[in-house]
Amino acid sequence: MAQYAVIGLGRFGTTLALQLVKMGHDVVGIDSDRRVIEMLSDSLTYTAIADVTDDHALRELNPIDYDAVIVAIGENMQASLICVVHLKNMGIENIWVKATTQAHHLILSRLGVSRIIHPEEEMGTRTAQALAYPMIREYMALGNRQYVVEVKVTAGLAGTALAELLECVKDDVFGILVKRREQLIPCPAAQFVIEANDTVVLAGNRTSLMKLAARFV
Repeated sequence: MAQYAVIGLGRFGTTLALQLVKMGHDVVGIDSDRRVIEMLSDSLTYTAIADVTDDHALRELNPIDYDAVIVAIGENMQASLICVVHLKNMGIENIWVKATTQAHHLILSRLGVSRIIHPEEEMGTRTAQALAYPMIREYMALGNRQYVVEVKVTAGLAGTALAELLECVKDDVFGILVKRREQLIPCPAAQFVIEANDTVVLAGNRTSLMKLAARFV
């Protein structure tokens, strides 16, 4: 169980904080709006009303004691940046920050924040991917146009060996894992035969994965 501080309890910050609590973590929710704090006081581990642009007020919350601090302040870019500067001056390294604009992102990166979040942009990208490639259930970007994707096996592909499935993208896509009901099969051999409703986890470059995805329709 980890301990997190979420600063800024708008829609994104609140959703994040509540989800972390559901996962069994301790979460401190911090906001300057008393009404928001009162609404969430029974749902989070601890809540606090604070002006996080005030260095003294922020230090009193002991953010250095947490595994990570998430700055989810939405519309007030100035408050977000001042808060980050204070956190950095305290020596806190594991800071995640919601960015609302490209300018916000640029300044955060110059401040040395490595975990910059664009919730709306990321959700838009995921929605577009789901619409364009419904056969891909989940995906994770690895950088340099490399991805890990999770694909459900259709009845039409049942009985196909993994090597045969990957023949059209040979050496560009690799099978990492197959989930068959409750069973996990790591690093499946080339001769492994997939069944309908198997979930196959693949890794490779985007072009080859998209070429292969058409076979799962």
